[in-house]
Amino acid sequence: MDKIKPKTTKTTKATKTTKTTQGIKLTKSVKSPNSSKSTISPKTPKTSKTPKQPRTQLRLPASHEISTLEHETMPMIPLRGLVVYPGLSLTFDVARDRSRAAVRAAMADDQLIFLAAQVHLNTDWPVVEDIYKSGCVARIRQVFEANNTESIKLLVEGVHRARRVDVISDDPYYIVECASYLVPNVAQGDLTFEAYRRQLMRHFEKYSAISSRISSEAIMALNSITDVSLTADTIISYLNIQLAEKQQFLEIIDIPQRVNFLIDVLTREQSIAELEKEIGEKVRSTIEKNQKEYYLREQIKVIQGELGDNEGSQEEQDRYLVLLSNSSIPAEYQAKITKEIGRLSRMQSGNPEGGVLRTYLDLLFEMPWGKVDPENLDIPNARAVLNKDHYGLEKVKDRILEYLAVRKLRMDAGVASNKGPILCLVGPPGVGKTSIARSVAEALGRKYVRMSLGGVHDEAEIRGHRRTYIGAMPGRIINAIRQSGKDNPLMLLDEIDKLGSDYRGDPSSALLEVLDPEQNNSFRDHYLEIPYDLSHVLFITTANTTETIPQALLDRMEVVYLSGYTEEEKIEIATRHLLPHQLKQNALKKSQLSISREGLRSLISGYTREAGVRQLERELAHVCRRVAIQITEEKATKIKVVPNSLEDLIGKIKFRFEKASEKDQIGVATGLAWTYAGGDTLMIEVNIMPGNGHLELTGQLGDVMKESARAALTYIRTRAASLGIPEDFGNKSDIHIHVPAGATPKDGPSAGITLATALASALSGRPVRRNVAMTGEITLRGRILPIGGLKEKVIAAHRAGIDTVLIPVENQRDAVEIPATVQEKVKMIFVRSMDEVFEQALVKNK
Repeated sequence: MDKIKPKTTKTTKATKTTKTTQGIKLTKSVKSPNSSKSTISPKTPKTSKTPKQPRTQLRLPASHEISTLEHETMPMIPLRGLVVYPGLSLTFDVARDRSRAAVRAAMADDQLIFLAAQVHLNTDWPVVEDIYKSGCVARIRQVFEANNTESIKLLVEGVHRARRVDVISDDPYYIVECASYLVPNVAQGDLTFEAYRRQLMRHFEKYSAISSRISSEAIMALNSITDVSLTADTIISYLNIQLAEKQQFLEIIDIPQRVNFLIDVLTREQSIAELEKEIGEKVRSTIEKNQKEYYLREQIKVIQGELGDNEGSQEEQDRYLVLLSNSSIPAEYQAKITKEIGRLSRMQSGNPEGGVLRTYLDLLFEMPWGKVDPENLDIPNARAVLNKDHYGLEKVKDRILEYLAVRKLRMDAGVASNKGPILCLVGPPGVGKTSIARSVAEALGRKYVRMSLGGVHDEAEIRGHRRTYIGAMPGRIINAIRQSGKDNPLMLLDEIDKLGSDYRGDPSSALLEVLDPEQNNSFRDHYLEIPYDLSHVLFITTANTTETIPQALLDRMEVVYLSGYTEEEKIEIATRHLLPHQLKQNALKKSQLSISREGLRSLISGYTREAGVRQLERELAHVCRRVAIQITEEKATKIKVVPNSLEDLIGKIKFRFEKASEKDQIGVATGLAWTYAGGDTLMIEVNIMPGNGHLELTGQLGDVMKESARAALTYIRTRAASLGIPEDFGNKSDIHIHVPAGATPKDGPSAGITLATALASALSGRPVRRNVAMTGEITLRGRILPIGGLKEKVIAAHRAGIDTVLIPVENQRDAVEIPATVQEKVKMIFVRSMDEVFEQALVKNK
């Protein structure tokens, strides 16, 4: 392929006219009639001392005395997109092998070569029929060859017009026979040609003044040329016109016809330049200088106005219409969207509403509209994924596996898939509610999207804003669907119990539609304005308590309660997950740090008090950092952490748990309490003093616990005789009930039987067995009612060294949740009445 790079050999800037000492006019020097060749010699320049040529008078017959030389034979090069004119010098690259061979043949002879343009530019090597017959005979002035490239650069000078008569050879290059045309030298005083030249220059100067593409130096150089033929050839080389027009100009031999043709071209180009200038001025008058993008947009708008096209950006409109036709938007809403696209196309580009409408359309076409991920219904694989990152949490895992099993059976039976459950995971902080949701998404093969609702108090956060408001945007639900790119993600609504409400609306009310399987198949966002199907979304919500969740919202969710981890579970979690993670985070190897199981137990019981494992992970990180200091500073190679070394590593123990008494005591009973950090023991002390029957309650007790104490005292007074208590103790004694850890608020009815047992022991003088703990609510008739948090309470009793726990018989069904390791070491006795409690808890009188 020839890379054409026109170049002029000139002394002035931006002109292609050859201005060398050889002159610019050409004269004819013809050999004898028998000679087979013509030679071209440049006219002697004015600056030489050679006398001027005698003046000749030129008439203008039909032929204008144009001479045709005898036929010449020379190599030919087809040019791509380039036309060479007589009297002009230019450079271009020659890359085709045949063209380079033609150049070498010309250089070996008289350096003359025939240059003709090829008709079709995309043809690699044209046939003869694809090459214009008219061309230019040129002389090769210089050849530049580079060592590292296959192309050569050629500097040629046009000599005269010529026409191909015959093709002598086409291999390895074209050798043609051509007839050359010579225009005779025009006398300097010829008025007709001077008039042509001046008229041509006037049109060219007008064009150059408007187009601003021609330099003043080029105009001055053209004015110094007196030959009208060379002037015309030079001027057309400056014009950006089609190759066909340049070739047509080359083929015109008659000078007046050539000048008239060029004047027509200049007039047309001048009109185009004026229109371009007018468009540019209109654009520049409406935009700022530094807004390039806006400037280009306005240019398009002005051009469309000139063409009579006032419909706006057709390209943008077509793009949106194609997106609409390819989308799965319901057919009943496509007409509305088409109308919105038409509105956008008719808007002015500076209209602010156009940006709002464009953002709305982009949202519409970014929504999945029915695109879903295939679900992974492999039950064993799902179980493995759920167990990989979480220890325990069996309720959540079983519920997800139940959902998968039912869904698989329905699909195998060819029944439409059932709607996904809406689970609400309720439990204390740090037990893994949020992280288990991510594992569930991985097990199901769904996209995972988390949306925190803590502190949200605006209904528009859920439903979006109407588009009439400035800065309107869709709600969080629609944004989450767009973010996932699918219609069936797992969407986690975190901290749903911490939703707020104010004058801007109640977001929990907006969630009623989202979390209702019977309604969420047509959820309507205020911004989207088109019902969207959320029935394929698997919603999981988390909360620390259900007390702050509105009842209507809670009724739409399937609540799964997560209790705190037991000490054994925490040890397993630390061993499997937390410790390896902290070793990696602190750049430690397993060979450098090991913690014994008892060391982990001491770390959990002495430095953490929580239901989850967040504080435990922080303490493990503390251990790793201290070990890192010993390794880098003391050059230790391996450190094993045992219970006795914890205080040296991370400081004194922060928490202590109540232990069982070493001996049986009168008036002291061990109760069990539930806290967010798990279970704990509760020592209840009763003292009897002489008085008039006053009851004193201390230990920062709540109203419910105070009422339980009064109910227990009433029951003891009714059973005084059977318990061996004087019946008049209510008139002669004052009773003081105290629950230690006075700075800690306490409340709830589950300490009722413990209060009654302590009272009975203090009043009857019978000690309470030190290895017995109890929990349950008491009635005035001595019946024992069920309580909550049984698992945590029994674990707390086991941790305190108690081997017997009295439990309401109605809580027997909850005993299955207690770990087997605890059940092996703790005897659980299920009781119905206080008589059974006294039988088990009080030491019999000797």
